[in-house]
Amino acid sequence: MVDWNLIGIIAAFVIYFGIMIYIGFFYMKKNKTVGDFILGGRGLHRWVTALSAEASDMSGWLLLGLPGLAYVSGLSSAGWTAIGLAIGTYLNWKFVAKRLRVYTRKAKDSLTLPEFFVNRFGDKKAYISALSSIFIIVFFVVYTAAQFVAGGKLFNSVFGLDYTAAMLVCAAIVVCYTFTGGFRAVCLTDFIQGMLMLFALLLVPIVAVVMLFGTGGATIASIDPNMLSLFVDPSTGEFISVFVVVSGLAWAFGYFGQPHILPRFMAIEKPDEIPKARHVAMVWVVISLAAAIFIGLIGQIFFSTPLANPETVFIEMTKETLFSLIAGIVYCGILGAIMSTASSQMLVASSAISQDLYKTFFNKKASQKTLLLLSRITVLVVAALAITLSLDKTSSVFDIVSFAWAGFGATFGSVILVGLFWKRMNWQGALAGILAGGVTAFLWYMFLAAPTGIYEMIPGAIVSLFAIYIVSRLTLPPSKEVADTFDAYVKEIGTGKT
Repeated sequence: MVDWNLIGIIAAFVIYFGIMIYIGFFYMKKNKTVGDFILGGRGLHRWVTALSAEASDMSGWLLLGLPGLAYVSGLSSAGWTAIGLAIGTYLNWKFVAKRLRVYTRKAKDSLTLPEFFVNRFGDKKAYISALSSIFIIVFFVVYTAAQFVAGGKLFNSVFGLDYTAAMLVCAAIVVCYTFTGGFRAVCLTDFIQGMLMLFALLLVPIVAVVMLFGTGGATIASIDPNMLSLFVDPSTGEFISVFVVVSGLAWAFGYFGQPHILPRFMAIEKPDEIPKARHVAMVWVVISLAAAIFIGLIGQIFFSTPLANPETVFIEMTKETLFSLIAGIVYCGILGAIMSTASSQMLVASSAISQDLYKTFFNKKASQKTLLLLSRITVLVVAALAITLSLDKTSSVFDIVSFAWAGFGATFGSVILVGLFWKRMNWQGALAGILAGGVTAFLWYMFLAAPTGIYEMIPGAIVSLFAIYIVSRLTLPPSKEVADTFDAYVKEIGTGKT
C-alpha cells in the first residue's frame, strides 16, 4: 500500500533541497573575489540581513535544544535563557550593528573579524589575527558539530534512518550550497529558512492545543504550576539558585562575540538601514523564542508517555499533529534552523583560514582565485572535523551550543564592545582579552561549571574585560593612524540613528 504521508514528506524535502542547492549554484558564478564569497560585497537588503542574522543565530538549538530544555525543566531554566537571548539580540542590534558596519569599512575595509581587529588596533605583526583564527576554527568545529547532531536526530526520527547516515545526509546538503554559493547564497537561504522556522514554530503548537481541547482530555491548566514558574525548579519544588538566573541572562553577552552573526551587520547595504532591520529581527526573535518554549511546556501534557529524548519533542509533536506535505514543510523548517547556522559557521571558519591565516602570514600577494579556492576547501575540512565530533548520537544539542556560545562570547565579546567605544584600547590589550577570555571559558567549562553552577560565559567575560583594561593601560597608546581612524568612525556614527 502506498504511504502517501511519507511521500508528501519526502516531496517537501526534495523541493526544499532543490531550492537550496539551486541558490548555491546560482551565486557560484557571481563570486568573483574572496570579498564576494566572504561578505557578499556588502550589499544585503535589510530584510535579508535581519532574518539571516537571526536564523544563523538560533540554529537547530531553537527547535530542538530549547523546547527540550523547557520540556524537562520548564521556565526556571529555559525562560531565563530566552530572556537573556532576547535582551542580547536587542543590545547587539542597538549598540554594535551600525558601529561595526561603519568601523569595518573605515578600518581598511576589513572583511572578517580577525582582519578588523588587526586594522582597528594597528597590530602590524597580526598576532591578533592568528590567535582569533585559532579560536574561531576550534569553537566553530564544535558549534557546527551541534548542527550536524541536530540534523542526524531529525532524519533519524522522521525517516527511521540510521543516525550516522542521517547526519551525513544533512552535512552533505549544507556543504553543497555553502561550498558553491558563499555568503550571498548562505544569507538568501537563511532568509528562506527563517521564514520556514517561524511558520513551523507557530503552526505546530496551535494545532497541538486545538487537538488537546478537541479530545476533552488534558488541558493547558493541567501543566504542573512549577513548570510555569521562573523561580521554582519543577524537579525539586524549591527556589532556584541566583546563579541559574544570572547564568541564563549571561547568554545575552554572548551575542557581542559571535563571528557568524556579526558579519551580517558588516554586510548590510547601508548603515542607516540598521534600525529598520532591528525591528524585523526583534519581532522574529521574541515570537520564535516564546513559541519554542511553549512547545516544550505543552509537550508535558500532550504526550502521555515521557519522551526518551526530550530534544525531539518538537519533531514528535509534528508527527502527531500534521501529515504529508504540511508535516514535510515543518520538518524543513527544523532542518532550515540547522542548516542556516552550520553554513554560516563553515563560511566564517573558511575565511579565518584563507583571509586571516594564509594571506596574512604565508602569501600576502595571493590571487583572488587562490583565496576563493582555499575558502572552499576549508569548508570541506571544517565539515569533516565537525562530522567526526557528531558521530556520538547521545550528544546534547543544547550542551554543545551552550559551550560554543560561551566560548565565542568570552573570547571576542569584550574585545568588540570595548574596541568600539574606548579609543585608548590597543592591540596588546585586545590580544590579552582574547586569550584570557577564551582560555578562562574553556577551563571553567572543564573543571568548575558543574560544581559551581556558574555558566562559563560569566568568568570568561569578566577576566577578558580586566585583561583588556589592565594591559592597555600598562602599554603604549595606539598610534596616531589608529586614533585618527577611531575619530573618523565616531564622527560618522554621530550622524544618523543607531
